[in-house]
Amino acid sequence: MQKLDITKLKEDIVFGDILRGFELKFHSTWGLFSPREIDAGSKLLIDYMEIKDSDICLDLGCGYGAIGLCMAKIANQGKVYMVDKDYVAVEYAKKNADINKLNNCEIFLSNAFSNISEEIKFDVIASNLPANVGKEMLSIILIDAKKYLKENGKLYVVTISGLREFIKRNFKEIFGNYDKIKQGREHAVYLAVKES
Repeated sequence: MQKLDITKLKEDIVFGDILRGFELKFHSTWGLFSPREIDAGSKLLIDYMEIKDSDICLDLGCGYGAIGLCMAKIANQGKVYMVDKDYVAVEYAKKNADINKLNNCEIFLSNAFSNISEEIKFDVIASNLPANVGKEMLSIILIDAKKYLKENGKLYVVTISGLREFIKRNFKEIFGNYDKIKQGREHAVYLAVKES
């Protein structure tokens, strides 16, 4: 059996990607979601979310920052909040914001909306919803998302296709509307709008 080089394994994983026409560089580490490349679900969400240059945005469950940093590039006159419940993810998202010279980001630890001030209202909230957090946590996220959105604010989520019915039912129940924006091979992007 080949001996593992633990020192090498502990080094940052470094890769680049082009998202919405922006060249971005990422540092990641083992233990974070999709550490070697941007996952297909996040890429699908990034490609289909609509953001204006002055929007106030939230990347919920930011990981090392792929969605949020792309939002920050698009909303270059706005502000992007990025939160995750994993402190390692938050550290890497901060590092990646610095590496990509993005100063319009605020990145901090929060279990969904738990540490986000109720004063802040968002134009766009985006999340690559993990399938394994349980329906209770997903319900908390969706109900809180509506509370934190401005009128006509948009919630974009990407999930595995197996959550399709759950998302459809809950978006209709909570927001009164539901739109499937794009179906990928294993993921789909959904949109709900806070009408009032």
